[in-house]
Amino acid sequence: MFRIIKKSLRTGVVTGEHPGAESPSEPVSREARDKTKPFKRSLAIREVDTGSCNACEMEMNALMNPVYDAERFGIHIAASPRHADALVVTGPVTVNMERALKDVHKQTPDPKIVIALGDCAVNCGMFKGSYAVTGPVERHVPVDVRIPGCPPRPAEILKALEDLRERT
Repeated sequence: MFRIIKKSLRTGVVTGEHPGAESPSEPVSREARDKTKPFKRSLAIREVDTGSCNACEMEMNALMNPVYDAERFGIHIAASPRHADALVVTGPVTVNMERALKDVHKQTPDPKIVIALGDCAVNCGMFKGSYAVTGPVERHVPVDVRIPGCPPRPAEILKALEDLRERT
């Protein structure tokens, strides 16, 4: 134990700034920013997968690792939609997930923010025209923020969340 502590003290801090976002995301609307006034200090998000390939979920999980550390900005992952301030929806809405998405949206307390994450959620992406897809997220629930990309990098997601909360 003492050997590990000594090594840590000798090495010092080895982490730095997270990599910046390269491609600009869509601007956050004034209405979406107005909805986030109660969430300036913390934001609990619930992730909803409506039929994606899981690449966007992996990038969302990377937000919580030590490189990006979204917790330092007050962004937390909620285990239940009843405890969430925002829904992050990934993937095109499939026939099997349409009802579930509407139920989760109804269970989230007001004021709620809906974020469409990735090209599939924004415009069905590569799944457009599939018999199993009923359309993008916006067709089923109102979307406040769109984060394009296939998949969007964690830095781009973090930048969009910071812009949403007007914290730069």
